[in-house]
Amino acid sequence: MCRIAGIISKQLSTAEISNSVQIMCNALKHGGPEDEGIFLAEKVNMAFGHRRLSIIDLSQNGHQPMADMQKRAWITFNGEIYNYPDLKRELLKLGVQFHSESDTEVILMAYLHWGTAAFAMLRGMFAFALYDVDKAVTYLVRDSTGIKPLYYHAANRQLIFASEIKAIKAANPTIGPDQTWPVRFLALGHIPEPYTTLKDVFSLEKGHFLAWKHEENSFTINSYINTQQVTAYITDIETARQQIHDCLKKAIKRQLISDAPLGVFLSGGIDSSLISLLANEETEHLKTISIYFNEKNYDERVYQNTVLGKLKGEKLAHLVQQADFESNFPHIISDMDMPTTDGINTWFISKYARQDDLKAVLSGVGADELFGGYPSFNRIGYLQYLRKIPAALLGATNLLGADRYRKISFLKHNHPLADYLLLRGLFVPDDIARILDADVRQVNEILFGENLIPDLGPYDKEHAAWFETNIYMQNQLLRDTDVLSMSHGLEVRVPFLDEDFQCLVNSISPEIRFNQHQPKKLLIDSFNGLLPETIWNRPKMGFTFPLQEWMSKHTEISNANLYKGKLAQDVVKKFKKGQLHWSKIFALYQIQLND
Repeated sequence: MCRIAGIISKQLSTAEISNSVQIMCNALKHGGPEDEGIFLAEKVNMAFGHRRLSIIDLSQNGHQPMADMQKRAWITFNGEIYNYPDLKRELLKLGVQFHSESDTEVILMAYLHWGTAAFAMLRGMFAFALYDVDKAVTYLVRDSTGIKPLYYHAANRQLIFASEIKAIKAANPTIGPDQTWPVRFLALGHIPEPYTTLKDVFSLEKGHFLAWKHEENSFTINSYINTQQVTAYITDIETARQQIHDCLKKAIKRQLISDAPLGVFLSGGIDSSLISLLANEETEHLKTISIYFNEKNYDERVYQNTVLGKLKGEKLAHLVQQADFESNFPHIISDMDMPTTDGINTWFISKYARQDDLKAVLSGVGADELFGGYPSFNRIGYLQYLRKIPAALLGATNLLGADRYRKISFLKHNHPLADYLLLRGLFVPDDIARILDADVRQVNEILFGENLIPDLGPYDKEHAAWFETNIYMQNQLLRDTDVLSMSHGLEVRVPFLDEDFQCLVNSISPEIRFNQHQPKKLLIDSFNGLLPETIWNRPKMGFTFPLQEWMSKHTEISNANLYKGKLAQDVVKKFKKGQLHWSKIFALYQIQLND
């Protein structure tokens, strides 16, 4: 797990390119604190940069950027390839020679043997740049789930790329802000891909590769995913349970591959508890990291201890208090890279995991999206009735007082994003316009002027699963987990998002995959009572901090006088009275910081 960067440019000298990539590497040091490397290809005016967090092959043989022994190709790679031993064995049978034990070299040799078809063979989380010397082509490649980030800026016949926005900004301070990001952020609580806070800096789409042709100074972007429609759903529940059981165990086993200390996040919920119990069956040396609070409504120690009593290995727990939040808050904001209304929890638990000498942890992210764990899976059915109401009446709900009713006004827009915003949105367009002192027509054009969402069909649970996976999880959970864990030099692995496991779950008939009355019932039942009933038969909580209380006591966040405009100040006052969720005030606070 590392951080990567690079520049291709005919506008700059090779010395300027090398210097700029060094600046980018310095900005990314937190994500790869153990080693640094820069490769300069003067022939094509290009440099790759790399910051290393060594987890597989801790020796210097794993140093990057890396080339094959004949120097036919170079790579700078961020991530983990969990099936690299299988691919390596296959390549060895074909006569390929290796000089390291790293998964990085396996990517190189797989590409040199199979070309771009190799990208679809990789199982893991990854973002990498690969330079094919003979073809004079550089590829930027991102994993099929979008677990690892990769941002790029292509303009004036040059390409800049990096794992974080701050590195691109450091290399090219002349890139200005994207003026639309505050609108998207206030509506969604995050900045959705492919957009970023910088103008013409985009996120490479998951499952895609960008091919830069050096001789032409041009690029194309293509998908490498083998798109196969499900032709026959699994309809037998016993078959589904057995395959879920076997496939998840396989995913966890291969994600435990590490030459460095590895642990697991344990919150006390279904997902992290199941991951902990299954990982415990594979290793005796697994550390568990948990967080607890003095605030009783948020303290999950009783659930954590229920699981911990069944585990071997070292069990580590950390108390987080209001004072910790206050003292670390400026660092958290700085580490976010882009504004978000999530991630504070990841920042803290990653901090403690790193202090406990861990370099990698397993996380339960992804199970809710796959098995219907969110309220949206049941609420989405109401949309088919609301969509029958005339748009004028839907828009009039904006005049209502209660926030949850005002959000119905999103539906006056015949746009799939409006459906999502009703389920998870923060501020309605009229309020966004007032907060930003903008024309509401401009706000609506930014949000609804284009459509990047495919036709999702009827308002069923598969519809909700697409929203939760491709909007919420993609843009908020995964991005925040990556950037805020890597701010401490910690890798987070997500077994529920193993490519083969996702493929299996998506091939199960929705009638048995989702349960109307008990979220994630199929997942729970697939492990024959492994999870204690006290874990699965409880109200859903999520990995939640007492932020409602902590932010109301924060001297800046809760100070209405620091906010511009009457609406913003009224929002703060409502929040202090307990009438609004903390995410809305947190979004407003970050807008003020960036104003």
